[in-house]
Amino acid sequence: MIRTLWTFAVGMATLAWWGPAVICESRRGRKDGDWYVAVTRRWVRSVIWASGCPVMVHGREHIHPGVPQVVAANHISWFDVFALAAVIEEPYHFVAKKELQKIPLFGQALVGAGHIIIDRSNRERAIESLREAGEKVRHSPGAVVIFPEGTRSRDGKLAPFKKGAFMLAAESRVAVVPTAVTGSFEIMRPGSWRIYPHAIHVHFLDPIPPEQVTALGREGPEPLMELVRARIAAVVGE
Repeated sequence: MIRTLWTFAVGMATLAWWGPAVICESRRGRKDGDWYVAVTRRWVRSVIWASGCPVMVHGREHIHPGVPQVVAANHISWFDVFALAAVIEEPYHFVAKKELQKIPLFGQALVGAGHIIIDRSNRERAIESLREAGEKVRHSPGAVVIFPEGTRSRDGKLAPFKKGAFMLAAESRVAVVPTAVTGSFEIMRPGSWRIYPHAIHVHFLDPIPPEQVTALGREGPEPLMELVRARIAAVVGE
């Protein structure tokens, strides 16, 4: 219980610094993506440090510097977000559902830092959001992180993937890096706020090059979706 209280205390204290800093700088017109990544990394690394959960990175060389790419990862815990934000060295944006904008302070900072918000409230708006996001991905010299399951797994197993993530990948026509995260489910189980320290492993797998993404995308989102899911499943043991 002490570990849980300490982690939340550190997380809230650093959020209270990170959120206003990001919001203030975005309103001042700061466009330096490296700055937003640096302050975000400082926040998430403080949470990971407080939780006592080391992050082990495998295949870091598959995240290529200076080029747009989509990192497609499985999602089994809130700590997946912290781990990925802590270890990706290139500038990055996360794809987030619009509902997260409702979280006080965090939602405003999410938008201010330039993360990609997808409106899933209706199909037409969702498709338009994906097209806008695809354009942003093509012009982002770094990683865009998506969770194809759409939400956290409730049992730690790989859930079905949603097509929207792969419509975005096909629309962007950039390399896709399948990414498998293991170990984070044991830290904080769904329905519980108790934190149990556990090592997190982030596996950046062989990228699917842009030309293959484009070719698969001509057949619809399913072929790319199945390929990415198969590669992640091979690592997580499903």
